Amino acid sequence: MACGKGGNAASRKRAKKKRGTAKSKLSMKLLVDSKAHRVLYAEAGKDVVDFLFNLLTLPLGTVAGLLTPAGSMSGSVSNLYRSIDKLDGSYMCRDDAKAALLVTPGGGGGKLLQLVPAAGFVQGVLTYTVKDDLKVAPMSSISAVTLLTSLGITDIASLQEKTVHLGHAEALKILRASLRSKKVLTDVFL
Repeated sequence: MACGKGGNAASRKRAKKKRGTAKSKLSMKLLVDSKAHRVLYAEAGKDVVDFLFNLLTLPLGTVAGLLTPAGSMSGSVSNLYRSIDKLDGSYMCRDDAKAALLVTPGGGGGKLLQLVPAAGFVQGVLTYTVKDDLKVAPMSSISAVTLLTSLGITDIASLQEKTVHLGHAEALKILRASLRSKKVLTDVFL
């Protein structure tokens, strides 16, 4: 259980090594209602939940920097970001002010998935349910049945399992969709 200060040094070292290696794609299983063409929920491990929770730690300037180049940042924040980017450094009160405001994770080099702290945020001993609107909860068979009932699912024959992988492109799509939609997983993966 490598969480916070929990877990021994060896488990923290393994977790850090695992994040820093070629494991650049995360995966989760989606339960899809093929009739309604929507994701009901995903089964996700610690790595995916840590990534999703880590989105809340990103500074707004970082989010704008990640989404503005593709023209996918709505609202006026992208204008503010571009204004700072175009502003000559001589107008800034500190030499490092512009760089601090325009900072992107890993220099913007596609390391969005590798920003999670070594210990992460949640325990890794169980599977989590991630709903289409990104509500996260520990998973159990009872909670899965209750969730299906609450979503009005009566025909289980229309349900399909789909495994998806999260790389940098999908991570950006999730970030973008989470700022605009209540059906993030459906918008990104279907």
